[in-house]
Amino acid sequence: MGVTITAAKLTELRSANVLALPVFAEPTFGFAADTAPRIAGIEVPSEVDAKWGTSVQFSASAGEVFALRTMTGPTLLLIGVGAGDDEGWRKFGAAAVRSARAKQTVGLVVPAGNLEAQEAAATGALLATYKFNTHKSTKTETIAKIVVAASTKTGLDKALAAAKATADAVNFAKDLINEPPGHLSPTEMAKRAATKLKTAGTTTKVEVWEKARIEKERLGGLLGVAQGSIEPPRLVKATYTPAKATAKTAHIVLVGKGVTFDSGGLSLKPAASMMRMKTDMSGAAIVLGVVAACESLGVKVKVTAFAPMTENMPSGTAIRPSDVLTARNGKTMEVLNTDAEGRLILADALCLGTELKPTAMIDVATLTGAQVVALGDIAAAFSTTKELSDALFEAGEREGEHNWPMPLPAQFRSHIDSDIADMKNIGKSGEAGSISAALFLKEFVGDTQWAHLDIAGPSDAMSDSGYLTRGGTAFSLRTLLRYLRQL
Repeated sequence: MGVTITAAKLTELRSANVLALPVFAEPTFGFAADTAPRIAGIEVPSEVDAKWGTSVQFSASAGEVFALRTMTGPTLLLIGVGAGDDEGWRKFGAAAVRSARAKQTVGLVVPAGNLEAQEAAATGALLATYKFNTHKSTKTETIAKIVVAASTKTGLDKALAAAKATADAVNFAKDLINEPPGHLSPTEMAKRAATKLKTAGTTTKVEVWEKARIEKERLGGLLGVAQGSIEPPRLVKATYTPAKATAKTAHIVLVGKGVTFDSGGLSLKPAASMMRMKTDMSGAAIVLGVVAACESLGVKVKVTAFAPMTENMPSGTAIRPSDVLTARNGKTMEVLNTDAEGRLILADALCLGTELKPTAMIDVATLTGAQVVALGDIAAAFSTTKELSDALFEAGEREGEHNWPMPLPAQFRSHIDSDIADMKNIGKSGEAGSISAALFLKEFVGDTQWAHLDIAGPSDAMSDSGYLTRGGTAFSLRTLLRYLRQL
């Protein structure tokens, strides 16, 4: 990330160029008891209360900034944390970083002993420093250092280590998502993922399946989509096994869609719709980023990720509308629209996951435009069990990555009935597009407890906001890490 983050006591903050103090909006407006208004001899308003807030039009909503200039010492920022939930603290850290200039040191004052608040504030700050400037001739500079301070450092180093591991995983995924497709073929993406995972610790293993292995494993959906491109497909399998795992340790399988560029194939997209299609491999980047962070975060369950990777291109060898493909489990799929390709490659990966008989399986994909129409930047969440749906909803709420439970009505299964195959890859035009896609995927999970996150809308940010930066968001990566850490 290029930015260092360290723990400190409040008395060590005089050297910061920018000093951020949290202010609660509720239940009582003002400073927290242990983020005192006098820090290392720096004076701030002695009475920061609701009356004062009204007088200066400062409501202390999460991420809201009120700047105070001082004759000497750092610039003081009073930054709202709202009610003090995790998202409020993430926005606090992000607002502090965004208020600083290049090469400055930013000090964050956090409550002592509240490891969740400390981790959230540090995570928000680190995420806000992200910049993708690989292809710029002049690199944009960012802040030099983040110092997170509390009245006591007990547990603070652990919280910062967790924040760094999370931010590192998110930024790794963002780097892949933001890379131009000409620089990130399936081969190159698999190579970069393998390099990252090989440094993730001794408990993490990675395999890269090339085309011959994919053919041997009968991944007909992946091979079918890939046949239109000169770039060969890849599948990355990453496994994390905690040090004290036993036969009874829960096992979670993650599956991510990895279409490194989606032209629509012979069902060609309009030009405007292709401009952000380099992000269609977000799901694969996300699940691989999750596995890369598991050891550092001390995840106590086994995790396996499958990431099928391919381009979807038009050519003389591309699959045609009306072609039939056979997935790994033997089910046949009539391809009526080659731009509904994500579900075809996910089908094979879901079969692989199901064969491991996991405790639960979750797939992540930028799958349907219908999700964007229905929910915008809230992910659509489909699940075969309320238990898994509730767990992902709660994890998403804590991480500020909102997902909304969606139905899987059995009567809609007829939408994907095919005259000549077991199913077709599109439903009825203009009707329940996200649901029919989810029902298609459900055909490949058997009795496995399963959830599908359609992140087409929130996968891409159009502008900088809070801890999000323009471009790929890696939306749901933190949700999945939260879910795994709580098991």
